[in-house]
Amino acid sequence: MADQRRQTLTVSEQFLQDSPVRQRTDGATLVCLLLLALLIIPARLVLSFVPMTLPPALVVALLLGVLWLSGQMVDTVGMSKGRNVVRTAVALYLASQLATYGVATRRWLPTDELTVADSSIIRIMSMIAVAVFACDAIRSKERLDRVLKLLLGCSAVIAFVGLVQFGLGVDLAGYVSLPGLRTQDNGYSAMEARSIFRRPTGTTNHPIEFGLVCAMAVPLGAHYVFKARDDGTPYVRWLVCLALVGLGSMTALSRTALVGVAVAAVIMVVTLPKRRKITTLGVGGGFFLGASLVVPGLFGTIRGMFSNIEDDPSVKARTADYEAAAEQIDLNPLLGRGFGTYLPTKYTILDNQFLLTLIENGYLGLFALIGMFLAAAFATIRVRMISQDEQLRSLASALLAAVLAGGIGSITFDLLGFSVATGLVFIMIGMSGALLRAAQQERKTTPTPEVQGA
Repeated sequence: MADQRRQTLTVSEQFLQDSPVRQRTDGATLVCLLLLALLIIPARLVLSFVPMTLPPALVVALLLGVLWLSGQMVDTVGMSKGRNVVRTAVALYLASQLATYGVATRRWLPTDELTVADSSIIRIMSMIAVAVFACDAIRSKERLDRVLKLLLGCSAVIAFVGLVQFGLGVDLAGYVSLPGLRTQDNGYSAMEARSIFRRPTGTTNHPIEFGLVCAMAVPLGAHYVFKARDDGTPYVRWLVCLALVGLGSMTALSRTALVGVAVAAVIMVVTLPKRRKITTLGVGGGFFLGASLVVPGLFGTIRGMFSNIEDDPSVKARTADYEAAAEQIDLNPLLGRGFGTYLPTKYTILDNQFLLTLIENGYLGLFALIGMFLAAAFATIRVRMISQDEQLRSLASALLAAVLAGGIGSITFDLLGFSVATGLVFIMIGMSGALLRAAQQERKTTPTPEVQGA
């Protein structure tokens, strides 16, 4: 009887050893849920049972903020604590936003501006919550890797939807209907036109936003192609994702997207090992040439966007507003007139987030916004300095390229006015802080060469 029981225990132990260990739901899982809500659900769909415009991703983001605050009060849920340059920069940005909101709502505001100010503070608080949650709740490089792979995959889906819009004129996102959601008319067409081409939006709100999302995903695609080749695992799926987001950034016919890709490409080429620089340049040039051959006239349209930039109506419209913007800045130079109160329907459209921030949040808000991008860049550069893991260093370069692409994009369009691009930028900023935490933890646990040789 004892032998039979021992044999039964042995079989049970062998079964447990052979069975895959299920990964517990953690912070990375919740960030993945946010990515699906942000990137896959079309941005035009909002909750139908509330009076304000409330996308599903915003609800998830607010819940993550509540979970982050709860996690900071206890030590049993695995939430990271302690100093982090990204979290500090985000906290300063939060302080600037609260100060601006307090000053703006204390003085008289027209009803329409006050209403938008109230909803805007909710939106920006949710994005701040996303950044700090991603920074503190993703605890290892493996889980961070999982989140970024999903981000790349979702971006490829957006690019695919956009390419169908560009090539066939069919809006797949328009066929999506989910219970409890209604379509919100944001004033933008799903497929605009430039020259002889359609300008796709994918699941986003605008072609510029679509192009920037694809551009920010390009360096991640390059990283995972190289990583898969180094690991000896299938890399075709990552190559397909890279091709989709690369082509998506081109077909957006947006200077913002093209400049973002160029910035990302320069950073990746500079930081890549020498043998990969040539490969990257060759593949990038071949891809651009191939796309131009497959889509006749695409290269000429893109070239015309930059060669005739001084005569471009959109560029002239942007620069013509600088004088009026300067007058608004002089009214409230320190903390601004209030986030979201410079209504495009009432005043003018400013396709420059830094200039718009200067009007709405003043110099303190502008410095805080730029400080977040600089802090995320510093975190990734620091990872490259302290880590001995080449794949972790490569991932840091990819995140650096993505964050700076978003930062450069803020110069050419009003980033914070578009929910998908804003959410993606804040997620990238938060994950830069998480990557720095992972590299610092790895440095503490990795034996030094002297210890290894002892």
